[in-house]
Amino acid sequence: MSGSGMLYGGDEIGALVFDVGHHSFRVGYAQEDTPKAEIPAAVGVIEDGNLNGAVRTDVLDPDKKPDASNISSGAKHYIDTTILNVARKGMEVVSYMKDGMIEDWDLFEKVLDYTYSKCIQSESEFHPVLMSEAPLNVRGKREKLTELMFEKYNVPAFFLVKNAVLAAFANGRATGLVVDSGATHTSAVPVQDGYVLTQAIVKSPLGGDYITMQCKQLLQENDVEVIPTYMIGGKEAVKDREKAKWTMKKNLPEVTSSWHNYMVKRVIQDFQNSALQVSETPYDEKTVAVIPSVHYEFPHGYHQDFGCERFRIPEALFDPSIVQTRGGLVGNTMLGIGHIVTTSVGMCDIDVRPALYGSVVITGGNSFIQGFPERLNRDLSMRIPASMRLKLISANGCSERRFGAWIGGSILASIGTFQQMWISSQEYEEGGKSQIDRKCP
Repeated sequence: MSGSGMLYGGDEIGALVFDVGHHSFRVGYAQEDTPKAEIPAAVGVIEDGNLNGAVRTDVLDPDKKPDASNISSGAKHYIDTTILNVARKGMEVVSYMKDGMIEDWDLFEKVLDYTYSKCIQSESEFHPVLMSEAPLNVRGKREKLTELMFEKYNVPAFFLVKNAVLAAFANGRATGLVVDSGATHTSAVPVQDGYVLTQAIVKSPLGGDYITMQCKQLLQENDVEVIPTYMIGGKEAVKDREKAKWTMKKNLPEVTSSWHNYMVKRVIQDFQNSALQVSETPYDEKTVAVIPSVHYEFPHGYHQDFGCERFRIPEALFDPSIVQTRGGLVGNTMLGIGHIVTTSVGMCDIDVRPALYGSVVITGGNSFIQGFPERLNRDLSMRIPASMRLKLISANGCSERRFGAWIGGSILASIGTFQQMWISSQEYEEGGKSQIDRKCP
């Protein structure tokens, strides 16, 4: 390595970028355009030897989520899409994430082990790691992560960056307002000169999971069965809205309810991605009735056209007052996306506001719903002062918006001036895990 005081710069060594999300974990090399792999944040776990004959109570109750704490250390883990989607007897599906933060560290380590051996196929001590984190990640978890990366994986250098900052960088902005609508929530995060203004983050619990729940409810109300692909042995063509004729696959293992529900959710999410659309103006049945409906066929062969309902479901993101209260969420206490944005900007210094409205960066899975950026643009134009210039930035390419934070990390880790910002293993040895608060605010 050159003696220019740059610890890890140059092309000799590839820094890795890890973007940790509630839905998936995205990994790859800095300087590349897209991640090498996207691994679901859910892991399949099978008990070793049935816990010595003890009965697993949490399997018997279908509504209870499996608890990772009572899964013994002798368990077998199934990681990544291909292997997770195979029906296996007694395999529970558990996530290591909670509220956008890492909750189950043992499970997360299993995923990291898999990442190094199967995706990166290289030893961890050769690569600095830049990792994304939730804007409101807590100090204890940041320190634990730092400790894990240096102590267990012996990385030569480590750095943590808020995912909103990375999403802004991916769009060529150091200052901007990042609107992130992901699986568990939608948030507005103001970024100024590469730093998150945490006091002005505004969040709403309406995200992709809520939309999925609404789709599930819609299908139930219309008596549309959701049969996951693994159950289907064969099917016959049927007419529109006619009862599906399908046969059950033979010799299926006894699967757990958590795995079955995971597979059902995948079908609903496909429906969600294919059929839903956000209306350009606030939802009105007469207006959307004239827009062509969308035809969708489920894996078991049932198919029909979907009209107004495909607009009504995502409308809740913009206008929560239409949320039915029976789900326990009360619509009028939540904010729509336009409202979240203006509230967040209003909590920032008056001098910064024009720069924030001039760079509203849209990211997260729900932003792919057709019509999402256009509607947000319209809602904001009506809410902000006429003197304020509004510019929405939503990458056209699917991967840019989907992997926004990862791409930002890939750019950041390859910039020359960034190289002296890493926490080196030497600094970690001298100052311990508290270095993370000093070097990565």
